[in-house]
Amino acid sequence: MPSDFLVNTSDLKQTRFAPAPAPEDVPLQPGEVLLRIEQFALTSNNITYAAFGEAMNYWKFFPVPPAERGWGRIPVWGFATVARLGPQAPEGLALGERLYGYLPMSSWLVVKPVGVNAQGFSDGAAHRAGLHPVYNQLRRCAADPTWRPEAEARQMLVQPLFMTAWLIDDFLADQAFLGARQVILSSASSKTAYSLAHQLKMRQRIKSRPHTLLGSGADGQGTLQAPAVRTIGLTAQANAVFVNALGCYDRVLSYDELATLDPKTPSVYVDMAGNGALRRAVHEHFGASLAYSCSVGGTHWDALAPAGAGQDLPGPRPALFFAPAQIKKRSGEWGGAVLQQRMGQAWLDFLPQLEDWMHVLSARGEVAVRQVYQALLLGQGKPDQGYVLSL
Repeated sequence: MPSDFLVNTSDLKQTRFAPAPAPEDVPLQPGEVLLRIEQFALTSNNITYAAFGEAMNYWKFFPVPPAERGWGRIPVWGFATVARLGPQAPEGLALGERLYGYLPMSSWLVVKPVGVNAQGFSDGAAHRAGLHPVYNQLRRCAADPTWRPEAEARQMLVQPLFMTAWLIDDFLADQAFLGARQVILSSASSKTAYSLAHQLKMRQRIKSRPHTLLGSGADGQGTLQAPAVRTIGLTAQANAVFVNALGCYDRVLSYDELATLDPKTPSVYVDMAGNGALRRAVHEHFGASLAYSCSVGGTHWDALAPAGAGQDLPGPRPALFFAPAQIKKRSGEWGGAVLQQRMGQAWLDFLPQLEDWMHVLSARGEVAVRQVYQALLLGQGKPDQGYVLSL
């Protein structure tokens, strides 16, 4: 039976499934198309979406009916196929066509395609008009140069996180790392942190490389100069062996070993955990030596720093990294096509790295979705595993 996975927006531990009508019974308005959601990835990144649901408008992408007020649909990345075409549907879309993009944890989704071209389209539904267009796009797999049928699971699980990491790396390099000599990553076992650590390690290993790999430089025409920055991973003690084995961190520390770092070393803190106590500890340890504090994720969702908590911290005030802002900047400097080419090539270069350690677990049905969600919410997911699910 079709269903929607709903989360209590005030208590993320509370979940339930709301029954949905059969796809053939869903009324379609002019211009609308019904997509069957085939599969989606569920990671700690999606827990971050829920944790920042109000602050970052994540609940607004797939709103619930008025009767479900107080509940929300967590966005995920996944694949869908065109199942039904409504009246006056845009020309060029074919039944059965495979798409990739931002989806709800549901059996199906109604979209209103606008700007349809060879690469894809945007969902022009009224409720998405004020949301960032990056998340409203659906890509046509057959025309996507980065799509590999055999790598769909890795694409869902890691590509969105890798792109965020690529943009963070590009932002920091564009700022000459603000004079820092090391970058400290919390939640170092997370896929976003690993992706960023990999990019930073590439800068250490390669003194210069064309932009098609890493893509730095204000004019987009020069070569990438590898700055002398070290990468420090902070992680739970239970994950330290795994994080060390990844081979992209210069030093791996458990959270209680933070004090062993030299407080006088100019540093950048990239916070994937969102843990308020840890953030304070980093700021107090480095003080004026902390060149930049970047807030990215909330894997420690139950210990998030409250809004405005950064105002009284020593050193720089934490700044939220918003990937679409860096996309807008680089699109203006390089052009959208060039930016997409560079990011796409970087992803294809990175993709083989995942084969060495990531194990994909696939499951179908409400029981599996609930179990995986609860495990990730409680921090019980294993860092070397990735979950691909469907309803």
